Formats: sequence, C-alpha cells, structure tokens
Amino acid sequence: MTMTRALSASTITGDTVRNTNGDDLGNIEEIVLDLDSGRVAYTVLAAGGFLGVGEKFFAIPWDMVTVDLDNKEVILDIDKELLKAAPGFDKDNWPQLADQAYMSEVYRYYEQTPYWEITDNL
Repeated sequence: MTMTRALSASTITGDTVRNTNGDDLGNIEEIVLDLDSGRVAYTVLAAGGFLGVGEKFFAIPWDMVTVDLDNKEVILDIDKELLKAAPGFDKDNWPQLADQAYMSEVYRYYEQTPYWEITDNL
C-alpha cells in the first residue's frame, strides 16, 4: 500500500524559503487553491521588506516547491536575481485565478506549464 503524503497548508505558512544555494528568498505567505480543479494554484512567497513593510509578493507555481519537513523550510530551485525580476504584486493587489493571462505569464516566467493546460492530471 502506498502512503499519500499530506500536509495542512498552515504547517508551512510562515516557513523560510531557500534556494538550492542556501540563499534566503523569503517566507511562505499563503497557499492558494483552485477550487474548481482541487489543485494548489500557487504558493505566495513574501520577500524583502522589514517587519512586513515593503514586502513584495510572488506567485510561485506549486510544482516548483519542495517542502523540507526536517528543517521546517521550503526549497525553491531559483536564482535570487531571477526572483527579483519575476512578476510580483503587493499585499493589497493579489492576482485572481480568473485572470488566466496573468497566471499564464507567471507560469511561463518560471518555465512551467500551467496546471490547467496539463491533460494527464489524473
């Protein structure tokens, strides 16, 4: 019998995000669900700022994220400079899943296929 790995979203919300070089990229602000498909649409990375002021938020495709339960951190295999140039948003203007043009731009920026375009999901 194969065990399915499962984790509550609140378990990793707030966790540090590092790249494979060990650079601190920020922390997990939120995990956004697509209620129609039942999939994680994206995770929100909060980066920069001080005590929450001046932070920039990034929608990161969930398939790019690896959760390191032992170290209570999230690994994102992306260079810090590539992240700085990524499409982002501020805390008062979150992207809507209904805006597929924006979400497609995000997925393409990270060279990921949008999950809604993958036909073999099940």
